[in-house]
Amino acid sequence: MNIDPPGFTLAEAGVRLIAVMATGGIPLLSLVMNPIAAGAFLALLFIVMALRYGKPTTWSSPDLQVLLPALVASIAAGYLPIRKLDRHTLEVTILMGFALVVFASGTSVAAQEVIGAEHWVEQAGVRIYVWEKYVESPAAKRVVILAHGSATAGKESFDLQVPGKPSYSLMDTLAREGLDVFALDTRGFGRSTRPEGHMTTREASDDLNAVVEYILKLRGVERVSLLAWSWGTQYSGMFVMSHPSKVERYISYAQMHLDSPDLSRRRARVAAFRKDPYISIPEAGWKSRFTSIAPAEVNDPVVVDAYAREAAQIEPTSPTGPQLDMATLMPMVNARLMPVPTMIIHGQYDDVADLDGLLPFFHQLPNPNKRYIVVPEAGHMMHLQKGHDFFDHEVITFLKAP
Repeated sequence: MNIDPPGFTLAEAGVRLIAVMATGGIPLLSLVMNPIAAGAFLALLFIVMALRYGKPTTWSSPDLQVLLPALVASIAAGYLPIRKLDRHTLEVTILMGFALVVFASGTSVAAQEVIGAEHWVEQAGVRIYVWEKYVESPAAKRVVILAHGSATAGKESFDLQVPGKPSYSLMDTLAREGLDVFALDTRGFGRSTRPEGHMTTREASDDLNAVVEYILKLRGVERVSLLAWSWGTQYSGMFVMSHPSKVERYISYAQMHLDSPDLSRRRARVAAFRKDPYISIPEAGWKSRFTSIAPAEVNDPVVVDAYAREAAQIEPTSPTGPQLDMATLMPMVNARLMPVPTMIIHGQYDDVADLDGLLPFFHQLPNPNKRYIVVPEAGHMMHLQKGHDFFDHEVITFLKAP
């Protein structure tokens, strides 16, 4: 599958470096050894680079169509200079080639540093925090906005930094695929204004609209794509219904429905939600969403602990307004009023989203460009669970499709 990014990505840099070594490295090494041996010598480099940069979204048929013939042609071409140059020239040439490879490698890695930037958006007296990630430059990139759920803020939800496990930052993954990625904190969450009383899903949708308007002007684009998680599917769905012309593509993951088992449990707590606009969640409490009905083997304890620490720090209290709305106002989104290309995606072990509840919604979506994906080895927290690579691949494929 060829889904080449619109910008220069780390994966692309790896492929280019391998191409340079295939087309230039073998002839250079052939100056001092048998070309077949040179090919075998560089094979290790190819394997290492493939393991480092190879992902389901990195390799394509065009890549292989270029690299494999280049490898064969380089071995053949390597025979030509063997007897033509003296030893001194051979040594200088090889050293120059080695320096070029080191330079190319260093440049590729440096070019792929993911850059973060903060933004603030004013909306009817409310300050909304927005976190952005991109590689090299945000110019001429597709824009995607990530909408968090009912527990914790955007940055902590989608840009979790786990030492030694970089793939768990969804924002970094999307940025390295050539996208300009934003995540907002709706009012009541994270760094944004925290109202004294209950905040509502409708207000969160208004916050999202303000952020979209800001980004459209900031980046000079006409539309953005949205990726919404859990309760985020409700205020994002409201936004899509009201402003479809601003949306290029919409991804709804872990979307609840009227009969979601988890919502049934929340309805029993309506009185408590009405009483207090915020509740305190201890660090241990943040871990329960990973294991609601998902088996332990789909979770990495290091990732679960990292998420719980970040969530407890940024959300000393969490709004109950979203819980109240989900318990009393469902359904809040009408699929028939969402005319944009849409992907519905949820985990194999999700007590909020399931086939029985969401297939009817999916069938009602009017745009024929729609997809329904179930992610294996994942639950409600799928972007932070074992199935996250599968999830990332499906999301990237959909966002970057023609």
